[in-house]
Amino acid sequence: TPLTDTVPPQVVPGADPSARQLCFAWGPAEVLVCETLFGRAGGSRSRCLSRSPSPSRFWGEGRAGAAAPVLTGSVAGTGEGAPSSSCVFVVRRDQDIYIQTLRKLFNESHGIFMGLQRSEEELAGKSRKAQLVQVSKNYRSVIRACMEDMHQAAVSTRDPALQGQYSTQVSILSAMELIWNLCEILFVEAATAGPLLLRLLDWVRLHVCDVDSMVREVLSSESPSKHKLFWNVVDVFVLQGRMDEARHLLSKEASANPTSMNMYKILDDLMKKMPVPSLGNIQTLTELELKWQHWHEECQRYLQDGTFASNPHMESICKILLGDEDAILEKKELMTTWYHFLVTRLLYSHPTVKPMELRFYAQSSMDLFLGGESSPEPLDMILMAAFEFEMHQVIKECSIVLSNWWFVAHLTDLLDHCKLLQSHNLYFGSNMREFLLLEYASGLFSHHSLWQLGVDYFDHCPQYGRVYLELHIERIPLSTEQKALKVLRICEQRQMHEQVRSICKIMAMKALRNNRLGSALSWSIRAKDAAFATLISDRFLKDYCERGCFSDLDLIDNLGPSMLLSDRLTFLGKYREFHRLYGEKRFPEAARLLLTLMTAHIAPCSFWMTLLTDALPLLEQKEVIFSAEQTYELMRCLEDLTAGNPDKQKFQDDDVETTKVEMLRLALARNLARVIVKEGTVEGS
Repeated sequence: TPLTDTVPPQVVPGADPSARQLCFAWGPAEVLVCETLFGRAGGSRSRCLSRSPSPSRFWGEGRAGAAAPVLTGSVAGTGEGAPSSSCVFVVRRDQDIYIQTLRKLFNESHGIFMGLQRSEEELAGKSRKAQLVQVSKNYRSVIRACMEDMHQAAVSTRDPALQGQYSTQVSILSAMELIWNLCEILFVEAATAGPLLLRLLDWVRLHVCDVDSMVREVLSSESPSKHKLFWNVVDVFVLQGRMDEARHLLSKEASANPTSMNMYKILDDLMKKMPVPSLGNIQTLTELELKWQHWHEECQRYLQDGTFASNPHMESICKILLGDEDAILEKKELMTTWYHFLVTRLLYSHPTVKPMELRFYAQSSMDLFLGGESSPEPLDMILMAAFEFEMHQVIKECSIVLSNWWFVAHLTDLLDHCKLLQSHNLYFGSNMREFLLLEYASGLFSHHSLWQLGVDYFDHCPQYGRVYLELHIERIPLSTEQKALKVLRICEQRQMHEQVRSICKIMAMKALRNNRLGSALSWSIRAKDAAFATLISDRFLKDYCERGCFSDLDLIDNLGPSMLLSDRLTFLGKYREFHRLYGEKRFPEAARLLLTLMTAHIAPCSFWMTLLTDALPLLEQKEVIFSAEQTYELMRCLEDLTAGNPDKQKFQDDDVETTKVEMLRLALARNLARVIVKEGTVEGS
């Protein structure tokens, strides 16, 4: 990555000048280039520390922050007695935007984000909530689609390193969907007691998928009830509240073992009669609690009577139905996570749990499940913050742990539309939503094509968005005219006049360096840069003098009012018009225009001889073109040119120039004589 010319490399303050030093300089698109300088000769080869993006840390110690730089570098090895090795690092603020398989996540979520900003704000109550829940589901569907693509990429690749990278990204995306789904239930939908438990059950079933392969293996066997994992599958169904599937499997066990038929019928009846909350207003919470209490007492009675004593598996299931924590914890390996244990515990002990009670059950469930054997991981802390309804803590933890700003920026925007973050302003003036959107969009601007998405995010940051956009759009490399026109259109739509001028000047200079005068003139006109337009007009005139013809005639012929930008550009346009009139044999009009160009003093003095030379064919026409007065004007211009030239002696020594002057004087004298004769003849008649 090239370093900028304006900022020289800086040495880290306090570094020992006699030892290895680290220098740094800012490069384009917010990329920092660091170089470790050579130390003293004879030094041993140093270790180059490179910190690459490690999404797997999400599950362990975590990153130091999403904005922490990601270092990638190369090492130049040295032999003994040679200078110590050097390392060159490229430091990027957001490495994930360079992962090709995540492009779908950024592109499709952009459309959802824009739709949310344009949505009808007048929708209120249930309509507005339903709309926001649908937006949340759309975001989750994009995450899941991206996760499936990443999984396919991991399966199809043969490169172990790539396979590991893809698998890690699948884990990250899975965790993101898990967190988002929980936030959707608790914050966006704001599920109430009763429906809350049903939503949490769906959440667990969707995200705890480790048992799916086991279920398929058992169900595909010839005799499922004889399979060694049969009771594990039944337990999983019960733990996830999937009673119909559990009863279906138990019916196979009853068919295979007629002696257990009576126990099966009782257990099947208990599972069938288990009261569950409903999404509609079919029953009140009080009615549900009464039904559940009666059902619970019935389960307790059968257990105490020893109905299932002869079958440990069914007895264990009955204990789970009673919400026995020890019995549930015995199935720890089947649940795999503390939040699965939490939902199972709520299902069989507190089915009418209220949202604000979740924090207590969540904390105790995590403590019971982990049991002091392991400490909570970052994912656990994020989920715990959500169960405690600490939205800002969720956003903070995700910002620290996740490797990019996509998740927190979009989640915060959605929560802000839910009117849940209105009171939380940051101490430096911007609210949390805008701060995170600015960070995310800034990262997009370091990518060669995703920067276009960043423009829309800046547009929807009312306080600082325009300032950020102005600063970032000036850093976009204008590699092609097509890209420059795209950037220019964005600036013009937003009345960013200073940036429009800057882009046009840059492109005009590039075109001029490549000797593309037409393009350079077009860009300078667009920039309304009179000085640069004058410079390019001079180049056009110089080329005309050398080649005898104009290039880019279409542009010059269609300058229109743009030629008034500078006197030199006006002259160029009018001089080209003179040639057009001459080519159309409209000699009187051409003569008047030529004389006007000279007498108006908009032609450069160095071009006067060319203009006078252009008058020669008109002076030699059979028909008199110039009047006496016009001829005198031409004579005066010629004398001014020869008398006022600072290099008069050199001018006189130049045979070609001397010949031109003599030919002009002769032609002017002859034309004057013809005019006098003609005018005298007219007067005499």
